[in-house]
Amino acid sequence: MAKRKAFTATGIIVGILVLLVLMQFIRIDKTNPPVDPAKEFVTIANPPQDVTLILRESCYDCHSNTTKYPWYSNVAPVSWFLKNHIDEGRRELNFSEWGSYTAKKANHKLEEAIELVENGEMPMTSYTLLHAEAKLTKEEKEKLISWLKTYKSTGS
Repeated sequence: MAKRKAFTATGIIVGILVLLVLMQFIRIDKTNPPVDPAKEFVTIANPPQDVTLILRESCYDCHSNTTKYPWYSNVAPVSWFLKNHIDEGRRELNFSEWGSYTAKKANHKLEEAIELVENGEMPMTSYTLLHAEAKLTKEEKEKLISWLKTYKSTGS
């Protein structure tokens, strides 16, 4: 009886390892869509350099077509979660497509962005755990929110 349990446990472990190896053959597409600089948020909005830096370090990996895929994007199933997260982020707000948004949609996106940053929901903790440079300091958060509110009030 003891041998059967050991064999079963060993079989389960081997099965899991085989599954993990096979999963590595299902690769994600890491091709970024092309970027038209004329549609880019920073081109259109022309934020100050410090705000541009905040946006690029804390937002653009998930919310633009300029994602920089980290080493762990090569490891399934983490890569699948990451790709889904990036695709969802781009659907919600894509700074590379800003110029294609209607004024109403752009205004709504700004309202959402302000609210999420104010509430500490963006950038996501799951992202900043692995990308410490993306974590906003209190000053960066205030600067970004203030500028976004000013930009929004000028009619974007």
